[in-house]
Amino acid sequence: MTAGTATLDGRWALITGAARRVGATIARTLHAHGAGIAIHYRASAQPARALAAELEALRPGSTQLVQADLLDVQGLPAMVGEVVAKTRRLDILVNNASSFYPTPLGSVTTEQWDDLIGTNLRAPLFLSQAALPHLRASGGVIVNLIDIHAIRPLRDHAVYGAAKAGLAMLTRSMARDLAPAVRVNGVAPGAVLWPDDGIADTTRDSIVRQIPMNRAGTPEDIAGCVLYLVRDASYVTGQVIVVDGGRSVGW
Repeated sequence: MTAGTATLDGRWALITGAARRVGATIARTLHAHGAGIAIHYRASAQPARALAAELEALRPGSTQLVQADLLDVQGLPAMVGEVVAKTRRLDILVNNASSFYPTPLGSVTTEQWDDLIGTNLRAPLFLSQAALPHLRASGGVIVNLIDIHAIRPLRDHAVYGAAKAGLAMLTRSMARDLAPAVRVNGVAPGAVLWPDDGIADTTRDSIVRQIPMNRAGTPEDIAGCVLYLVRDASYVTGQVIVVDGGRSVGW
């Protein structure tokens, strides 16, 4: 099939942090193109159940809920096992879940380090490792959600930036080591969704002025890139695609 006409029928995707925000949009997008979706969540039980009900109404038997704390590395193989016990296969892993908050130098704690490195770098590695036998069996694909600030530091976010930079290198290293059986790519969003606790209008306007496309991105922009990588990009691996409206071009 040519790009844009292929489907994900019969394939199963595990998406971490899929209950809300960008993760939920990725889940809806892959589901709309035929994939079954394992919706991972940690504490967002109500949004996860609502999303599952929404998708089940469209196609019964096409979702699974899986609750897990990704910081518990020892529990990740059991998480994958829970998914595959129902789906009997795993074709797509989207490492989307992420902690994000400032850590001004001089005040960084070991708890912040463990959380930010844990969710953004350690969990994607060990979850991918746990899923690897199933992904190899299906000729599957891993997509890691990175960040444009893996390349250019964001003030007061040294730990987060280091974690995402590590994830970018991990993406390339895994692509080299796992080819040709499993493709591994990354998506690096720019300004897409503003923080849940809000942002000053002046800060928001300043960011948008830096974007050649003259607007913030949308979750659909990110989900569309993920769809391309899992469905259409059979000869693409080891790449981190920046989806930022051109903002990084001017850096």
